[in-house]
Amino acid sequence: METKYRSERFFTLGLLLLIVVLVQAVYALVVRPNADSWLAGERAAIAADPNHKPQRSVYVIVKDPEQESAIILAFWAIGLALRKALMLRAQRRQLGAQLIRLQPGFRILPDDVREQARNLETLPTAERDLIVPRTIRRALKRFGETRDVQDAATTVHDFCESEAARLDSELAPIRFCVWAIPAIGFVGTVRGIGRALEGAQLALRGDTSAVTSGLGISFNSTFVALSLSILLMYLLHEIQLAQERLVLDTELYVDDNVISNFQSR
Repeated sequence: METKYRSERFFTLGLLLLIVVLVQAVYALVVRPNADSWLAGERAAIAADPNHKPQRSVYVIVKDPEQESAIILAFWAIGLALRKALMLRAQRRQLGAQLIRLQPGFRILPDDVREQARNLETLPTAERDLIVPRTIRRALKRFGETRDVQDAATTVHDFCESEAARLDSELAPIRFCVWAIPAIGFVGTVRGIGRALEGAQLALRGDTSAVTSGLGISFNSTFVALSLSILLMYLLHEIQLAQERLVLDTELYVDDNVISNFQSR
């Protein structure tokens, strides 16, 4: 289990590093050059025609470091959410498989537990440690130890509750991103307002470029951060719902296909 947690940590940090490199490259090669070119063109147009009304540019909206940081965290959270969704899909496929094959009318006695457990050990390693086989093994082990069907059912229920808590704890990086992105947007808001206040003296002399630039940073960072946080919150709730359904369906599956076939004597 420790090896599994270590590999998960390496994957999580490795994915973050990869996204940082890719986003930095896109910003250096595409976003900031296009934003600077657009701003230079708008300044020239305003100088030629004071009544010129500038249009909004996506490159200008996302060019600042706060937006870049928010986008990095958003892509990181989306990547982790997609991986989690694929893992849940693989776990759910086992609910349709007959992991315990019994003849009609056959009942599992306490002495049959080891044989049924050995059948589960023939599964591929990647499938053996999924939630359904582990829950079945826990039910078989408890029934073999106590010879009590009700005790085995209680054990399955408690084990599924602990699995639900474990799955929920694995969403911590995504929750961090959902919290951090609005915070980063607020940092951009404060920085933009501070820059606008620094240009207040110039605005009194007729030069409002510093004020408008600062307010642009403030509004753009807030807009990007809130938009991304809404998207990630939706993904988080979808993943949580899928996990809860998986755990509940696993408990029902084990009750219907395993525990209902137990016979203590």
